[in-house]
Amino acid sequence: MATIPSFTLNRRTVIDWLGVAPFMIFAILFLILPTLYLVRGAFLTQEGAFTLRNIADLFTPTILSSYWISIRVSLASSLGGVAIGFMLAWAITLGALPAWIRSSLLTFSGVASNFAGVPLAFAFVATLGRTGLVTLLLRDWLGFNLYSTGFNLLSFLGLTITYMFFQIPLMVLMLTPALDGMRREWREASEILGASNWQYWRMIALPILWPSLLGTFLLLFANAFGAVATAYALTGSSLNIVPIVLYTQIRGDVLNNPNLGYALALGMIVITGLSNVLYLWLRSRAERWQK
Repeated sequence: MATIPSFTLNRRTVIDWLGVAPFMIFAILFLILPTLYLVRGAFLTQEGAFTLRNIADLFTPTILSSYWISIRVSLASSLGGVAIGFMLAWAITLGALPAWIRSSLLTFSGVASNFAGVPLAFAFVATLGRTGLVTLLLRDWLGFNLYSTGFNLLSFLGLTITYMFFQIPLMVLMLTPALDGMRREWREASEILGASNWQYWRMIALPILWPSLLGTFLLLFANAFGAVATAYALTGSSLNIVPIVLYTQIRGDVLNNPNLGYALALGMIVITGLSNVLYLWLRSRAERWQK
């Protein structure tokens, strides 16, 4: 006769589940359920009937243009963040800098990577705006008018530079552990075999770091693609990236079809979701190679 397995819950198990319950409830209420609601709304008309019209409308010139601008800003700020962040992370891990510089830079990176939104936009306006501190110093001390060169903080270039303020510190935080995992024996072995410093980096270090570099780039891309508060506070509606178009749709300023707004959000979820999935896959490969 078959016996029914019995499940016993001890006190430790109950406490463990209670510990993760707040996170699970938070994730369900503010991540999973809203995502399912958006996905459902993207395939419905305002009357509640199934349709693919909202998805087809994503390919209209105006919406495609907003996606293209968002992708360009995200790519440019991510590439800048990877390049500068890599040099900073290399300097504090493999360079000959004092230890206090490493701790100071990592502390600053932890703060700066979360400094965004209206405060960041205001900081850049006060620094690089038409009457900003750096703009006036360049004009009064060096006789150089920054805005005479065509530079405009409220533009694609200005938004890219602003995004790099939190992209670079995030790159430092993500890449420093990978550089710490580079074993000294690898460099010593390459030097014994007669390899130059360039050959070591080209044939050993960069192939090992490549999954980490590419994965971090994808994470930075997703981070920039979903940012809205900084862009809206800095440029308003003058630069129609996807998050701003979606934000104005939620406010009811544009797009008389709210379900088209759901489709916009679904497109953002797909793009950022793919970036994060690829990042997790590349990070797992990098961790396996460095063991």
